[in-house]
Amino acid sequence: MSGRARRAEPAAGPAIRTRTPGELRRSRRPRAHSCWDHLYAAPLWPMHGANLGTLLRTCDAVGACLTVPRFSWVPEALERGNTLRRPACVHWTGDPVGWLERQRERGLRVVGVELADEAVRLGGLPAAREPTVMVLGHEQHGIPPEALDLLDEVVEIPMVGTGASLNVAVAGSLVLYKLAGLM
Repeated sequence: MSGRARRAEPAAGPAIRTRTPGELRRSRRPRAHSCWDHLYAAPLWPMHGANLGTLLRTCDAVGACLTVPRFSWVPEALERGNTLRRPACVHWTGDPVGWLERQRERGLRVVGVELADEAVRLGGLPAAREPTVMVLGHEQHGIPPEALDLLDEVVEIPMVGTGASLNVAVAGSLVLYKLAGLM
């Protein structure tokens, strides 16, 4: 070994650099979106309140609106599960089936998330190229029979485990990202 000291190698930084909060703020829209009338998440027969606030955050992430029924507990449920700092686009309905009928009359595509023989697998669902409503049913009973005939298409989320379904927030988030063309 020579008498020269070995030069210390500089410490290597992480191989992956995460974005700072400031970088994220600059890369996203500066204020909440208004109603774009393009993509709606419609959990019209909700069962668990916390899932609604989580789904509202996904709506904000993909630029969708949330449509919910006027149940007395829904506003508090949205507030509890919502961590957004700005108001999100929320539409209210008192009659889920009537609301779906009106959206079809307006020419919107209505996609139900349901286990059905006619369902397309999530991977085969095309992005929404026209105004689209994504309908989510009750977490135990699904979309009621009186609403099934109002669906233009049904999408199924493949599962290999023993559970029968995902909760409304998870299922809705997966389908919203697919419809928004973000996955």
